[in-house]
Amino acid sequence: MKEHDFSLPWNVDRIPDQTGRLCVVTGATGGLGLATTRALARRGADVVLAVRDEAKGHRTVAALREELPDARLEVRRLDLADLDSVRAFAERLHGDRARLDVLVNNAGVMAPPRTLSAQGHELQLACNHLGHFALTGLLLDLLEAAARDGADARVVTVSSVNHRKARIDFDDLHGTRAYSAMRAYNQSKLANAVFGHELHRRLSEAGSPVRSVLAHPGYTATGLQMNGPIGIWRLVFGRIGNPLLAQPPEQGALPQLYAATAEGVAGGDFIGPGGLAELRGAPIRVELAPAAADPGTGRRLWELSEEMTGVRFRLAATA
Repeated sequence: MKEHDFSLPWNVDRIPDQTGRLCVVTGATGGLGLATTRALARRGADVVLAVRDEAKGHRTVAALREELPDARLEVRRLDLADLDSVRAFAERLHGDRARLDVLVNNAGVMAPPRTLSAQGHELQLACNHLGHFALTGLLLDLLEAAARDGADARVVTVSSVNHRKARIDFDDLHGTRAYSAMRAYNQSKLANAVFGHELHRRLSEAGSPVRSVLAHPGYTATGLQMNGPIGIWRLVFGRIGNPLLAQPPEQGALPQLYAATAEGVAGGDFIGPGGLAELRGAPIRVELAPAAADPGTGRRLWELSEEMTGVRFRLAATA
C-alpha cells in the first residue's frame, strides 16, 4: 500500500479511478455530501445518493448530470433518524446489489430544538450516530462481499473537530434531564468518532480487510449551520462564522474523499484539514481525542447502540 506524502497537498484531481466501484453517500443533496458525490461520480463511481427528501435528490441528480452527462447516479430514500427507514434502505440495496465498495456516513443535523426520533431517541444522536451505526451494520455483508472480490472496501464516518470538546453522558444520552443543543451535537460527533474507532478495532480483531476510516471537514460552510441551529448558534455559525472563517464544501469534503479513495489509508486513520486548529486546509492524518479512542467507552457505546437499534454486527474474516 503506497503511502501518501502529506507535504504534497491532495485534491480531487488525485482521486484514483473509481470505475466499477459502488459508493453510498448519506446526505448527498447538499454541502459535504454533494461535493463528495460529485467528486466520486466524476472519477467514474456508481453513487447511490441516500437522502431523506427524494424530490430534492432527483433535482440534485438532474443538476449533476448537466455537469457530468455520463454520471452513474441513483437516488434512494433514507431517513437516518428512523430505524425503520434504515432497514428498508438496506433491504432494498440487498435486493439489487451484490456488493458495496464504499459507505460514506456523512449526513447530520446540528443543534436543533430538542426533538425525538420515531423510536424515541434524541434527534442528533439518532440521525448522526444511531442511524449510521445501524446502516453500517446492515450493509457490512455487502462491504465484505466486495472485499472477498479483492476490492478496497471502506466505511468512512464523518466526525467533527468538536468531538474534542465533548463527552458522552451515558446517564442522560437523550437530554431528558437537561438539553443543550450544542452539547448534544458535540456528543453525537464524539459518538461518530468512538464508533469509527471501535469498528476499526472489531474489524481488525475479526481479520476483516474492510477498513473503517474517520474524517472531519474542519470549519466548512454548509446548510448545517443555517438550517439546524437555534437561537444564538444560528447567528454565531451561519451569519458570522460562515462568511468570515469557513471554507467551501468542495474543500471541506477533501478529508472524507481522501479517506474514501486515497492510497495509503489504513483502518483507524483519522483525516482532517491540515491548517490552523484543523479548521481548513488540505487533508492530513490527525489525532483522535483520547475519549474517542478509549476502549471502555467504545465497548459501552457499542453495546448501547446495539440495544437502541436492534442491529448486531456479524463480523466475518474475509481475508
